[in-house]
Amino acid sequence: MTTSTTVVPFPTPAEETPAGNFEKIWGKKVKLYGYAAIPSIMVRAQRRLGINTTQFCILVQLIEYLRIPGRDPFPTKQQLADRIGIKASTVKANMQTLEKAGFIKREQHRTSQGDWGANTYVLDGLIAKIQALEPDFAKEREEREEARKKAETPRGKRTKAKG
Repeated sequence: MTTSTTVVPFPTPAEETPAGNFEKIWGKKVKLYGYAAIPSIMVRAQRRLGINTTQFCILVQLIEYLRIPGRDPFPTKQQLADRIGIKASTVKANMQTLEKAGFIKREQHRTSQGDWGANTYVLDGLIAKIQALEPDFAKEREEREEARKKAETPRGKRTKAKG
């Protein structure tokens, strides 16, 4: 009796485009409104970064406003509060914590009339912290790959390590 196996190929790089997959998952109409590129490292390392759920949500909202490199986001605290469903004072307190921890840098601006306008939020600190975690994730990926290779190698095909 022979058994057949089906080999499922890995996706090709063309199939892995975020825009293409986004549209396949969410649909064209949803894609029309855009999407934010949230680094998986940020999502997976929330605890390691030491940020609470409100701070994480604020950072995601700021990233959603970050659409053009070099043009830092400038939503008002009230806009962020309305999007998240919390009070502006809660946004302010958490923004101060994020600023003290080096995730964001707030730059105050004046309007043409001389009033204080919306702040600009520079996310260089967040970006640096995420980039600093990348080597840890690369090491974890290597370890998973090694474990997978060992698990998938048939017993008779394993080579003995020379010691």
